[in-house]
Amino acid sequence: MNNDIIITAQLPPFLDEPLHADYRCHDYLRAADKPGLLAAVGGGIRGLVQGGGTVTPIALLDALPKLEIISVFGVGYDGVPVDYCKARGLKVTNTPDVLTDDVADVAVALIMMTGRGFVRLNRFVQAGGWHKQGPELTTKLGGKTVGILGLGRIGKSIAARVTAMGMQVAYTDRAPQDLPHRFLPTLEALAAASDFLVVSCPGGAATKNLVGADVLRALGSKGTLINIARGSIVDEPALVKALADGTIKGAGLDVFADEPNIPSPLLAMDNVVLLPHVGSATRETRQAMGDLCKANLDAWFAGRPLPTLIPELA
Repeated sequence: MNNDIIITAQLPPFLDEPLHADYRCHDYLRAADKPGLLAAVGGGIRGLVQGGGTVTPIALLDALPKLEIISVFGVGYDGVPVDYCKARGLKVTNTPDVLTDDVADVAVALIMMTGRGFVRLNRFVQAGGWHKQGPELTTKLGGKTVGILGLGRIGKSIAARVTAMGMQVAYTDRAPQDLPHRFLPTLEALAAASDFLVVSCPGGAATKNLVGADVLRALGSKGTLINIARGSIVDEPALVKALADGTIKGAGLDVFADEPNIPSPLLAMDNVVLLPHVGSATRETRQAMGDLCKANLDAWFAGRPLPTLIPELA
């Protein structure tokens, strides 16, 4: 039986090279003639590897009649047409757990950078401002409330970290969990109760623009939005407006709707901290993600149980 897979994203060498060593790999991303590539090899493709932010069109999957598995290099799989895959019997795997700590660290860093003003203070020192005046006073974090939208693996890890910092935790999710944190049934109620509202839920059609103008108004002028999930979850034009007119205090963002393109007003705002989607960007975690991405393929083609399978297809 053939070992052909198609790759639709730019992969790091520590994943790309092992895949090429063990499989016949076809590079869809860089193919100059994509229809020609599909015509030549599409009928024999059994596996597809994509990135967490890759959008996989149904038309592409239709051109792969023998496809059996999609292995996502990332925890997010909002670019995968899950209902289509379920109807067709395709397996979809991702790389959860291995990046939980790193992403949670970034959320806490954004809380600290926005709340304590560390980015502004760094610029202040570098510009020689300390020689002219004392630094600004910022916000004490202990006692403040962190509202978490989505208390999954990453959300729980964020909660543990900020609790250790003396902060209070509230959350909203599909249902209350048996945890020592305050559950609020609506996102608006959570925003109103939060000093920092952390977006930590999955992306996709169901959560597109979930954090919109109403939620930002509820967060209010004392509140800061932190997003380490997916840019699509936040209505970016509404966020820009809320920041510009003082509806909310600030924002710390690691993800954006059209990466790497960031709305130009955000780049000029002093009350915003911007990171280039680095939630999982450590050598150790990316290696673990690559290992798990390939392990899912290896297990499937060897007839072994899959290390991970997205919940919708479990």
